[in-house]
Amino acid sequence: MHIETPKNKINKSAKEVFEFLIDLQNFEKLMPENIDKFEVINEDRFLFALKGMPQIVLQRQEQTPNDKIVLGAASDKLPFTLTADIEALDDDSCEVVLNFNGEFNAMMAMMIKSPITNFMGTLSKNLGNL
Repeated sequence: MHIETPKNKINKSAKEVFEFLIDLQNFEKLMPENIDKFEVINEDRFLFALKGMPQIVLQRQEQTPNDKIVLGAASDKLPFTLTADIEALDDDSCEVVLNFNGEFNAMMAMMIKSPITNFMGTLSKNLGNL
């Protein structure tokens, strides 16, 4: 399953956005209002839970300075990645696209597609409001 947000123009440099995203504590600022729990476990891992949903632990898997950050599920039960692709437009702005990629059976994909699409949209919108 692949979900991609539309490109989101941000009035910050690619470097500023990258540095914001590699500090995992900042993901709390991007979370939806219905967040139930958020905790940074270590510099590469955090957990969060939305009301009515199970806890999810995300772990930094890859990063390319000022271009890309890849977070992945720390559990094999729901294997997925969340990638932020950052493209510099000029010294003071960039575009960010969030990509979700996961391997799910058809039933699970049907159940989670809408909530994940909404979640990704919220992350993207809140990132644009920095």
